[in-house]
Amino acid sequence: MPHVLQNVVFPLDRDPDLIPLYFDADTWSVIDDEAVRVTEHARLGDILDRGSMRVKSGRRVSFASYFNAFPASYWQHWTSVRSVRLTVRTAGSGTVLVYRSNGSGVSQRVDTREVSGSAESTFDLPLTQFSDGGWIWFDLVADESPITLESGTWTTEHEPARSGKASLGITTFNKPSYCVDTLAALGQARELLDLIDRVFLVDQGTRKVSDEPGFAEAAAALGEQLAVIEQPNLGGSGGFSRAMLETLDRPESDFVQLLDDDVRIEPESIRRSIVFGRYATTPMLVGAHMFDLLDRPRLHAWAEVVDEAPFMWRNLFQERMPHDFRRANLRQSPLLHMRMDADYNGWWMCLIPVAALRAVGLSLPAFIKWDDAEFCLRAREAGFATVSLPGVALWHVSWVGKDDSIDWQAYFHARNRIVAGLLHSRAPRGGTLIRHSRRVDLKHLMMMQYYPVELRLRALRDVLSGPAHMWRTLPTAMPEAREIAARYPETVVHTDPETVLHSRRGRQVFPPGEPTDMPRGMRLRLFTARTLLSHFLRGADAEAAARPEVEFGKGDALWWRLPHFGSALVSAADGSGKNIYIRDRSRFRSMLAESVRLHRRLQREWPRLARQYRDALPDLVAAESWRRILKDDK
Repeated sequence: MPHVLQNVVFPLDRDPDLIPLYFDADTWSVIDDEAVRVTEHARLGDILDRGSMRVKSGRRVSFASYFNAFPASYWQHWTSVRSVRLTVRTAGSGTVLVYRSNGSGVSQRVDTREVSGSAESTFDLPLTQFSDGGWIWFDLVADESPITLESGTWTTEHEPARSGKASLGITTFNKPSYCVDTLAALGQARELLDLIDRVFLVDQGTRKVSDEPGFAEAAAALGEQLAVIEQPNLGGSGGFSRAMLETLDRPESDFVQLLDDDVRIEPESIRRSIVFGRYATTPMLVGAHMFDLLDRPRLHAWAEVVDEAPFMWRNLFQERMPHDFRRANLRQSPLLHMRMDADYNGWWMCLIPVAALRAVGLSLPAFIKWDDAEFCLRAREAGFATVSLPGVALWHVSWVGKDDSIDWQAYFHARNRIVAGLLHSRAPRGGTLIRHSRRVDLKHLMMMQYYPVELRLRALRDVLSGPAHMWRTLPTAMPEAREIAARYPETVVHTDPETVLHSRRGRQVFPPGEPTDMPRGMRLRLFTARTLLSHFLRGADAEAAARPEVEFGKGDALWWRLPHFGSALVSAADGSGKNIYIRDRSRFRSMLAESVRLHRRLQREWPRLARQYRDALPDLVAAESWRRILKDDK
């Protein structure tokens, strides 16, 4: 009996921006080594339903697209499947052409079939030459009259390595409308629900999902497959650990599929990830790519890694992200044909085998930030790899319009990165992590951003106090960090339309694009020395304190520009208002000294702390520890 690996699908929403993710009906050219769209041959009106579309007479549509090409290299590398069958059902006269690519993005014709009337074309395709990368796809060309694609499927006769279902774990805090939309989309995806055991909605907010309009209808469609669990806010790690615990108690579940709340899903992607997890040669984590929810053709996250020396996360080929599929689709993007191996995947969507939970435990009690990366690194050390699988993705609110490095989340960025480094870094004393952390403090201080430094120093003290603080502060660290903001006027976003803020010297304007004025080498050393001395000796004068000297756009307010002034007006990341930064000599002096002292202590005590945290790890991530915490917090 054939097993469906992948279906050809079309967007759930009538959104023209989504077209390039599902099919490529354009004629492209190349100008100055850049792909340029010449003509467009298809519109939303050509999509007939979820799985079919019409190709107009004399036109050609390629399914060399993110969601409808088949990621052959990943199937060859991670599974035992060595042959797939493409079945294309059509109505009308035309030609089906099958192509493959290699890891360099070079396309090659594989097969061609002329069709007429009601036709079913099958192509048996080996998965034996995709070690470095490559996709398989098909094009459909209409003759003198239109041709309809009725369906397309990728199947195999190969039996999966495991056959259990997945339970979904959705963690939310005050995002009820997003959650209802997700539940409604799940309820309409009958093919997906056949693979789902339970949907655990862990509601940690004050605006309950169950009170949201549309919830009753969405819940009715899911029936007993939906379980809503309410608990105090323990962050993403607490919510996802609850979903992990519930899944461990479900013998029908071989996997837990974690989903963030502020997302829009592609149900076929969830189905694909579960199927891939079933076929993986050994149990592994299957992660999803992330598109921007507010700019939906833009891919923001694919294979992610943790660099060893600074122990910092990033995308592979970070300089090429985000990728806009309106500007270059799959055939015009050689980099997207390379097989990329990941160290971890964000928990906006990640499938985790129950076998991994039993072997390595649940999430670190991190609240937010680094819980996903740390878990994947821990799982890898136990033999559970992570794949970020092309064709598996969702839309998530991206980091554009945010700067969580200067709000209450600065505490978790700093603490959890260091804790993860203590647990997993193989570099002596964390490599350059400590030096980088000290530089982050210094940059914030030079930019007159004292609030995030206060939180980062708090994080260092907690780390130095030992691993027991993580359980102790799990429910309190976030509200305490937010309370501290009241002591720092810089955190106020001024939005009052009756009080329009202006600086004395006006807005500083810089050329768009990558900055060219960043000091380097000897210039950087001189700049740092002069800035430290200036901020150490002088605070803002009365005039600068009373009215900001200059104004910067958020993107222009960089660490080597702000320090020249005693005060500055800076646009908020989301554009909603402005923050006022004022030089404070007293805070600069005390925070700089404390940062140096704490980082020196961390450097000195790193080996002892690493042993202490690694010895404590089994208790920090144990299912029974989480059961105890969740029971106490009910």
